[in-house]
Amino acid sequence: MTMTNNEISGGIVHELPEDLREILASDAEARASWEDLTPLARNEWICWTISVKKPETRRQHVERVRTQLKEGMRRPCCWMGCIHRTDKSISPSVQWVLDKQSKKSS
Repeated sequence: MTMTNNEISGGIVHELPEDLREILASDAEARASWEDLTPLARNEWICWTISVKKPETRRQHVERVRTQLKEGMRRPCCWMGCIHRTDKSISPSVQWVLDKQSKKSS
């Protein structure tokens, strides 16, 4: 697959959001690491980035994607995984976390 300079790969469920696209496009080393990831791993980073509530936290996550890719990380640390995937069921441990979170917000 040949990609032009403007194309940056997305994930398996999530499309690449513009803010994350911009930070990857601006850093050749982070972009090369991004393109070396599997679509599933890219999906995890995207989901981790977009699943926050506050704009400031999102900006921090976008920047952390850039720096952590350059440090050699292949997945977000301490991330329970994308809950938006429909190709597999949610694991019992992830379901427990989701249940715990929903009880806090009630």
